[in-house]
Amino acid sequence: MTRTASISRAAFVTGGTGYIGRAVIRALLRRGHRVRALVRSGSERKLPDGCDAVVGDALNAASFMNAVAPADTFVQLVGTPHPNPKLAGEFERVDLVSVRESAKAAASSGIGHFVYVSVAQPAPIMQAYVNVRAQGEACIRESRIPATFLRPWYVLGPGHRWPYLILPLYGLLWLMPSKRDTAQRLLPITLHTMAHAIVAAVETPPAGETRVWDVRTMRALSLHPPQAL
Repeated sequence: MTRTASISRAAFVTGGTGYIGRAVIRALLRRGHRVRALVRSGSERKLPDGCDAVVGDALNAASFMNAVAPADTFVQLVGTPHPNPKLAGEFERVDLVSVRESAKAAASSGIGHFVYVSVAQPAPIMQAYVNVRAQGEACIRESRIPATFLRPWYVLGPGHRWPYLILPLYGLLWLMPSKRDTAQRLLPITLHTMAHAIVAAVETPPAGETRVWDVRTMRALSLHPPQAL
């Protein structure tokens, strides 16, 4: 059953054929929003039905900036699949370059709200990944576009379930007052919760500011949504 949001948004999505991207696009479409997604040539069929494809290169703003309008919201989901410390070079070449190019395209298109999936920070590991995502946030701030930064640590779902093995560790950290904040910030969330939070961000743009939603905010949105997705 399709549920319609009170205000229909027009979203331009990068990374729409990815693990999080497909879930987000489906959720946006169910809510009655219009969605266009950037894809490489030949990947158009990987997008959910109802989403319009824009063929281009996420690492080159010139290849898609003229197709961003008339979107009012830009959702940046490009990222290295299954990030790990060995992929530091790819974080720089793909994750960072793509967000720089997206910010450039969004600014030139008059986008009113930029939604960026960053990462929980500070964090004790994965420093190269955290640093690149922090630089991505800085690029968006420099563009002066009102933005929402979502900071998950790990998103649980199909093919992404190994953190279930260490969930008891979070329970132990929770019992230690000095570690409780870290445990809350780095707690994995489900793909449904992640998609729900991104849709909530799209539907409730900030008033000329940049806001940060950490895991606690995203979990609260999932537990107490204004309307079911």
